[in-house]
Amino acid sequence: MRKIKVGGVPEHFNLPWHLAAEQGHFSAADIDLEWQFYGGGTGAMTKALRAGEVDMCILLTEGIVADIIKGNPSYIISKYIETPLLWGIHTGINNSLERHEQIYDQQYAISRFGSGSHLMAQVDAFYNETPLQDAQFEVIRNLDGALESLGKLETDVFYWEKFTTKPYVDGGQLKRIGEYPTPWPCFVIAATKEIIARDAQLVKDTLGVIYQMNKEFMAHPEAAKLVSKRFEQQEADVLEWFGSTLWSTSSQVSSAMIEKVIYTLQNAGVLEENQSLPVDQLVKELW
Repeated sequence: MRKIKVGGVPEHFNLPWHLAAEQGHFSAADIDLEWQFYGGGTGAMTKALRAGEVDMCILLTEGIVADIIKGNPSYIISKYIETPLLWGIHTGINNSLERHEQIYDQQYAISRFGSGSHLMAQVDAFYNETPLQDAQFEVIRNLDGALESLGKLETDVFYWEKFTTKPYVDGGQLKRIGEYPTPWPCFVIAATKEIIARDAQLVKDTLGVIYQMNKEFMAHPEAAKLVSKRFEQQEADVLEWFGSTLWSTSSQVSSAMIEKVIYTLQNAGVLEENQSLPVDQLVKELW
């Protein structure tokens, strides 16, 4: 059986991967899929791709675009989620901040530099014409680290996916003071150049399994209940999220979308003005 190592965040977006594995779809395609959770998010996964710890990852679009431009030996090989991610903007329950527009001179908790919590804060600030400084960011590693840091008032602001953090908002551990949607489709799939060179057919077969599972998941009448149970979220919240989320069933990645990401990251200070790559050096078409 052909082995492939795949990484992703421990969140509801990736449930189709686990369902496909549990239902034997990867095994039926002669694929031994080894899944690795990355609680540190996209920043942790770009590091894992660079180190060769995984062959493929499901990452935030802006994070992998920036990291490939900065030297990550990987390609974006497919879309994964075609809709924007809705970031919740959070602070500690005892913090005096109450509104989104108050945050731009505050201290930010981020999982790591290059993560979505870091990059999206910069993108938001860019569109608000209030660029952030590196000294405003404090690395807290993951959601648990953010809960501790915000609770102690060591940091003031934390961007994380709205529905993942909602149980903590409902439970009084976090205060949500705003929301921010990504200006582009939020998740893509990336693979190392090494696995593509070694076994491109394995990569294509893995994508084929997940595309079929995505179709089945989106049409499943009990999908929201399944997510609610597995991720301990209120079914009404899951229905809102599920109704606004579209999983990809094909690989095509929009060149215009990639160019918009690069433009925005350059203007937000994530990339230097001269830091860029042609789209065909960022995206690999396998079909």
